[in-house]
Amino acid sequence: MRLTYLLSCFFILLCIATGCHYSQDLSTESKIQDSLQTTIGHPYTLNSNFKVISDTLWLQRLPFTDSIPVKKGDKLVVAEFTVHPKDSIDSLWVKVARDQETIGWIQENKLLKSIVPVDPISQGIHFFSNSHTLIFLLVLAAFFLGVIYRAIRKKQIRLIWLNDIDSVFPIILSWLLAAAAVIYNSMQRFVPGTWERYYYDPSLNPFDLPFILGLFILCIWLILLLGVALLDDLFHQTSFEVASFYLTGLAACCTILYIFFTCLWIYAAYICFAAYTIWCIRRLMKANRYPYACGACGAKMRSKGICPHCGALNE
Repeated sequence: MRLTYLLSCFFILLCIATGCHYSQDLSTESKIQDSLQTTIGHPYTLNSNFKVISDTLWLQRLPFTDSIPVKKGDKLVVAEFTVHPKDSIDSLWVKVARDQETIGWIQENKLLKSIVPVDPISQGIHFFSNSHTLIFLLVLAAFFLGVIYRAIRKKQIRLIWLNDIDSVFPIILSWLLAAAAVIYNSMQRFVPGTWERYYYDPSLNPFDLPFILGLFILCIWLILLLGVALLDDLFHQTSFEVASFYLTGLAACCTILYIFFTCLWIYAAYICFAAYTIWCIRRLMKANRYPYACGACGAKMRSKGICPHCGALNE
């Protein structure tokens, strides 16, 4: 566990350093951009950088009699905004530039459908938002294939909630993911603009964000931290094969939790999350209760029967 504590200290120091960096890096230009953002009412500002993700994006040149294309992978910068009240489709037009020769106007709704911010966090959010269904299906498929394989080979199945390992990290990790899902659901229900602004101006510092968004990012940091601790604990207790199957099962269970708490009606999600919190607390209170020990290997056991470590029968 010494490695876990060292990594924990490292991540805490990293968060503190990140917080100090962002608190001191507030320039006059960023204040002006925030003012423009508030005035226009949109999450991105002048000088925002984007990458084109559609095959071709057409920019209009004044007086809108000529157009020039930009291709997939090209990087654009926002140069100017203008409003055309007579435009029935989208009154806000954005002037973007690829270089000094490739400059033009485009309606905002067309622009946002064809670009992604250049920040790697924003690109990660974009990828997950468009591919999370496929990722979830692959995780669940891998888990069920693993269950079938171990059932055919008649090997013991270690799984969170059912036949868990001797560690508190899986329960805490699943609770943190459920909390993050409920917070995300709350943002989408009550303050959707908060998440949209974060998409265009992300930060890894939870203390430099609005309260509800800071809670979400803090949960993500804690999930990563506890994930490292879980790996350290898991591979010390089990073989590589058992650990791999357990991690696949844990990912599948967390996937189900995420889908459940993000898709559920928000007030019902609060009630279910409170019930899950109580259940997790009870499981954690029983985590250190091992009244028995295996007669063959000496491993701790909660009840008589087959030892989960060596497979010996204890009556």
